[in-house]
Amino acid sequence: MPRMLMKGTEAIAEAAIQAGCHHFFGYPITPQNEIPEYMSARLPEIGGVYTQAESEVASINMIMGAASTGYRVMTSSSSPGISLMAEGMSYISFAEIPAVVVNVSRGGPGLGNILPAQGDYYQATKGAGHGDYNIIVLAPNNLQEAVDLTQDAFELSQKYRILTMILTDGFMGQMMEAVEINPRKAEDPIVNKEWGLGFMKERGKSHTTLSMQLNPDRLEAHNIHLQSKYAKIRENEQRYEHYMIDDAELVISSYGTTSRICYSAISNLRSQGLKVGMARPITLWPFPDKGFENLPGSVKKILDIEMSASFQMLNDVKLATKCKYPFETFGRSGGYSPSVREVEEACVKALKNVSPS
Repeated sequence: MPRMLMKGTEAIAEAAIQAGCHHFFGYPITPQNEIPEYMSARLPEIGGVYTQAESEVASINMIMGAASTGYRVMTSSSSPGISLMAEGMSYISFAEIPAVVVNVSRGGPGLGNILPAQGDYYQATKGAGHGDYNIIVLAPNNLQEAVDLTQDAFELSQKYRILTMILTDGFMGQMMEAVEINPRKAEDPIVNKEWGLGFMKERGKSHTTLSMQLNPDRLEAHNIHLQSKYAKIRENEQRYEHYMIDDAELVISSYGTTSRICYSAISNLRSQGLKVGMARPITLWPFPDKGFENLPGSVKKILDIEMSASFQMLNDVKLATKCKYPFETFGRSGGYSPSVREVEEACVKALKNVSPS
C-alpha cells in the first residue's frame, strides 16, 4: 500500500489484515472503538469474519476457539475490557494458542476515564489472569512502529504459540500519522499448523486442545514446558532503543507515548549542554534487560518517566540494572501526559542531585 495518513486505531486494524488476520471478535469500548468499526467494514470485503461479541468475556473465548484452528485472529479492547478478558487469556496460554490482543489503554483504576494512561503495565507484563504464564507485550511509540509491531505480533504469536499483546494508549489510538502498510504472507493453517483443530480430512490426523489438567504430575510437566519456552523468548526477543545514550549522565527510562515526549526534551537539554539520553523498552515482556544491564560508564542516574501514578515499569528497570544506579521518577496520571517542559524540568532537577565524578 502507498504511504497514507491514518488514525492509529485504523492503522493497527489494517496492519493486522495485511498480516493475514481475517477473523476479528470484539466489543466496543472507548478509546479503541475504531478498530472493531474498521474491521466490521473491511473484513467482509475480503471474505473475512467480523463478530461483535456480547461482552469482552465472550470475545476472548471466541478468539480462543477461532485461533485454535490455526488461523490468525485478533481482538482489541481498552483497560477495563482487558481485565474482563483475563480468565480467557490464562486459558489461551495453557493451551498454547497463538492470538493477538490490542489494548488501547485509558485512565484508571475502575472505569476511570477515556483519556490515555500507562497504568496497565502490571496487567500486561505480569499476567492479567491466574497461574504461571506470560504473554509477549509490544509497546510502539509511533504509528509506523505500531503497524510494524502489529504485524510482528502475529508472527511472534505463531512462532512461539503464545498470546501477544500490542500495548498502546488513547494518544496513539487517536492521533494521525503517515504510515506504510505492506502485506505479510500468512502460512496456510491447514498445511503448516499440525497442532490446529479441524480439517481432519486434509491433515490426516486429529488433535485436541484443553486448558485443564487435573493430574498434578502432568500439570507440573506442562508448566515446566511453558517456562522453558518463556526462557527462549527472553533470550531471543528482547527489543529496545537507545537514544543519545553514549555519553549520557542521566538516562530516562520510558516507553510508548511518553517516550515520544522525551525525545523533544532530550534534544532541547542537549542543546543546553546537558548530557541526557533514553533507554526505551519496545518489548515490555520480555523486558529488555540487555538494554539496561550494560549502560555506558558515564551514567550516574536513571529517571523513570511514565503516565502512571505508581511507576509500574520502575521495578523492571531496577532489576535489569541490578539497582546499581540511583533512581528518580516523574509522571502524570488520570489522563494527563507529561509536557516537554515538565520532562525538561524533571531532568534538570535530577541532574542537580547527581554526585560529581
